[in-house]
Amino acid sequence: MSRTYKLAVLPGDGIGPEVMAEAIQVLDTLASRADFCFEYTHQLVGGAAIDAVGKALPAETVSACEASDAILFGSVGGPKWEKLPPNEQPERGALLPLRKHFGLFANLRPGLCYPALTGSSPIRPDLVEGGFDVLCVRELTGGLYFGQPKSRTTLPDGDIEVIDTMVYKKSEIERIGHVAFKAAQLRGKHVTSVDKANVLTNSVLWRETMIEISAQYPDVTLAHLYVDNAAMQLIKAPRSFDVLVTENLFGDILSDEMAMICGSLGMLASASLGQPKGDGLYFGLFEPSGGTAPDIAGKGIANPIAQILSAALLLRFSLGLEKEAAAIENAVRKVIGDGLRTGDIFTGIEGTRQVGTREMGNAIVAAL
Repeated sequence: MSRTYKLAVLPGDGIGPEVMAEAIQVLDTLASRADFCFEYTHQLVGGAAIDAVGKALPAETVSACEASDAILFGSVGGPKWEKLPPNEQPERGALLPLRKHFGLFANLRPGLCYPALTGSSPIRPDLVEGGFDVLCVRELTGGLYFGQPKSRTTLPDGDIEVIDTMVYKKSEIERIGHVAFKAAQLRGKHVTSVDKANVLTNSVLWRETMIEISAQYPDVTLAHLYVDNAAMQLIKAPRSFDVLVTENLFGDILSDEMAMICGSLGMLASASLGQPKGDGLYFGLFEPSGGTAPDIAGKGIANPIAQILSAALLLRFSLGLEKEAAAIENAVRKVIGDGLRTGDIFTGIEGTRQVGTREMGNAIVAAL
């Protein structure tokens, strides 16, 4: 008897629906050859939900996610909604509440620069020769983004004062540290912890806690970098990193830098995971690292690979379908090796051909 997996599908805004369609095509192809099937519940989120029902995260969307095994997320936001009050805009009104509601504290963003795509990287060719593979593990529910108090106050003299508060508990640092060290055990066995311990009290505790945790993983080495130096070293020596672990704000910035070093945000997937379930799997939200790209939405030229690779992470971490996840990743690698490129990674070198969203998706399906 085949098993049915329930997935909440939230395409969102901009290019979200276009690239999501290709990810669904890949999942359906896998299911057609296996003893499982997917039951999709498509829901509104972000700007599309604001336009339809007046809020970025409708209650129906949250309920559908609660009833699912995992969330496959597109992208939200765009200039159309930037004049709304900040807390009602798509990102703050949808993505942050979803992370908080489901306790999605660990963001895993694999930064994989394929050897065939080193020419798309904006940094010097010799620094990325042969490609590289870095995993950024970012704490996702603490720090400046969620800390209280937050305020904006007009002072008696007419000046304006704003406050954001950076808050971490040691337990929050411990749990993200364990995620990073366990990931490193399956990779190159090296963790680089990024902080600002020369300035921030938060970072002093962060560094102390990472050192304590490292004693439980004697097979993994630990190094520390201040965030400014880490930003430089990612450009100077990206191949020197294995697993990066850092707090929310630093991870937000560094993971985007890492993505561009790899060649394009359109190539990078991400997984946002909560506490592990009893079977060792996670409820999670899986999304591309890039944004909604409203300037190319509807043109059929967006890169669907990040969305497709996000679906692979969903299979691995939430459903335990490792063979199928690897099949997707190998199919992407083959298509890239065959020379197919969407516009964001096309450089015109010999042996490559520029294709659109649908053709790239079809090629990955054919390569499965």
